[in-house]
Amino acid sequence: MAEQLREGLWLLELGFVAPLASNAYLLDDGGDVTLVDSGLPRNWPTLRSELAAAGYEVGDVDRVLLTHYDLDHVGGLARLRPEFDGPVYVGRDDLRLVHGEDDPSVFHHKGAFHRLARVLFPFPADVDVHPVTDGETFDGFTAFHTPGHNPGHTVYLHESGVAFLGDLVWEEDAELTTPIWFDSYDVREIDESVKGLVDRIPPFEVAAMGHGDPIRSRGHAALLALADRL
Repeated sequence: MAEQLREGLWLLELGFVAPLASNAYLLDDGGDVTLVDSGLPRNWPTLRSELAAAGYEVGDVDRVLLTHYDLDHVGGLARLRPEFDGPVYVGRDDLRLVHGEDDPSVFHHKGAFHRLARVLFPFPADVDVHPVTDGETFDGFTAFHTPGHNPGHTVYLHESGVAFLGDLVWEEDAELTTPIWFDSYDVREIDESVKGLVDRIPPFEVAAMGHGDPIRSRGHAALLALADRL
């Protein structure tokens, strides 16, 4: 069920049950409405019902930010059509992966999966996709390239103090941890991305990750604590 984390910020609980469950987020900054990630191709509860529970319709969404190309984060994008016709932002290297401009090794566990997934679940043909790069700013967001889980994994920091961390980190027992190896391209690169991010990203309050319970205050401190443990 959709849960309001603070004024203008909603957690949308998608998927089914763990591990087939993921978080999406809705941010209303008083002018624009942003959806971060979109769940699986089929979710229960559905993406539409979660939006409705938060008091919104699909047509209210102005943009979609995708932290990375995994089916539990991008699969619901097609379910927003035709009402949603705004821009979709995704890390440049993940977009190259989706379009077949970069080919991961067939002998890599996640690379082989993505080669199949991009054929079965491409981005909708009529969606307006924008590749984002490290340090890019738009509409109150700053993008941080954080590879390891995926080549183009991207963290988005909103100027209101919310960091949308995707699968750079997960939450477990009120602490942050890094994703497991078989769901990632390079766990050592994830560690480096975490340690690099704490030095680059301004302090933030809310840590909004793709799996686990969001950390509603002192999110930057929780990320720093993880970096210190790595």
